[in-house]
Amino acid sequence: MTRQNPLWRLLALLFALTLIAAACGDDDDDSADAGDDTTDTTAADEGDEPAGEDDGVLTIGTLLPETGSLAFLGPPEFAGVDLAVQEINESGLMGDVEVVHGDSGDTSTDIANQTVDRLLSENADVIIGAASSGVTLTVIDKIVGAGVVQISPANTAKSLSDYDDNDLYFRTAPSDILQGQVLGEIIIEDGNSTVGILALQDPYGEGLAEDLTTAITDAGGEVVETKIYDPNAQNFDAEVQAIVDADPDAIAVIGFDESARVITTMIEKGIGPADKKVYGTDGNMGNALGEQLADSPGALNGMKGTTPLVELSQDFKDRLLAVDDSLVDFNYAAESYDAVMLAALASLAADSTSGEAIGAELINVSGEGTQCSTFKECAELLADGEDIDYEGVSGPIDFDEKGDPGQASFGILQFNESNTLDTLEYRVAGA
Repeated sequence: MTRQNPLWRLLALLFALTLIAAACGDDDDDSADAGDDTTDTTAADEGDEPAGEDDGVLTIGTLLPETGSLAFLGPPEFAGVDLAVQEINESGLMGDVEVVHGDSGDTSTDIANQTVDRLLSENADVIIGAASSGVTLTVIDKIVGAGVVQISPANTAKSLSDYDDNDLYFRTAPSDILQGQVLGEIIIEDGNSTVGILALQDPYGEGLAEDLTTAITDAGGEVVETKIYDPNAQNFDAEVQAIVDADPDAIAVIGFDESARVITTMIEKGIGPADKKVYGTDGNMGNALGEQLADSPGALNGMKGTTPLVELSQDFKDRLLAVDDSLVDFNYAAESYDAVMLAALASLAADSTSGEAIGAELINVSGEGTQCSTFKECAELLADGEDIDYEGVSGPIDFDEKGDPGQASFGILQFNESNTLDTLEYRVAGA
């Protein structure tokens, strides 16, 4: 591919940024506030390029959960984005990357659509999010239809692999086909031959229930009962009773923050973690679940589950904590960090901030060329005219033609007597 001289491009970008700063003033305070929904229409009124176009400034928008059923995933995801932007800007190897934060809410609200409208009005070239696959399905057409790249750090629903996305949707989290495979292996290895599944009614819950069923069956086990529930239901008595009646060796709960109410009902009916082997997935295997059951010490003791997770270095955790010292969990922080790094590197490779140009380079920078693992190292290789293979903090990534990572690492987690999580091991699934 042809690239312009990096020094000339850097000078051009600095000149463009100077003009923008002179016209619009300093907006650092707005960018730093993840909860600020104020939209500055001045730039748009003065004829700025629309979202997804090459305006010389790479603008990253976030569509991540500050509120809703996955709010516990928000802090590490925001921290991953902010850390990546900080390190890219500190490198001095491309024009300043700007970030505009936004809340995704969940599928019970219309927050995501409102946030996407705002991000597009603020000329986002790439949107990082959503965390929920269900939320993504409510906004993906609007995002990719605007020529903007969407990279989710946490979407896992397999239905997104074949979505008609104009080749602009990617994810750094693996498909639930892989998570189902790993969780099924764990359940059978633990000596269970029959399994009951409780899953929330949405693309994530229903899809992962199917994948888990396949994995358990392939491993020689049997799923004796599957109940799909409405996460907004008043109670889950009927669904839990159906599992009680089936009397499986193990129970998998696939849900979000409503899992606390589901498990409380299970405990009341004598099939909680103290009575049965109970397993969870990435939507509920966070310390937030333990906090919801703080009045029931030890209620989760022994509950085991999976989440896309790599063994993070202490250095990376320390860098995240320097961004947000209140972090307790690090789930999807690495995937969020890598999403921004890949977007910036694709922008450099394309010599453009256009969403479509970035999308066209994402597969190339993630899996073809000389391996590199930091923005500085990768950017210098690009400046020398080399193709690169970014090796992320979350794993090798290697986007396939569907925008999915080719392989992924999963953490096997277990709640202890304090209702907090211990990491037992890590497993890699995929090619």
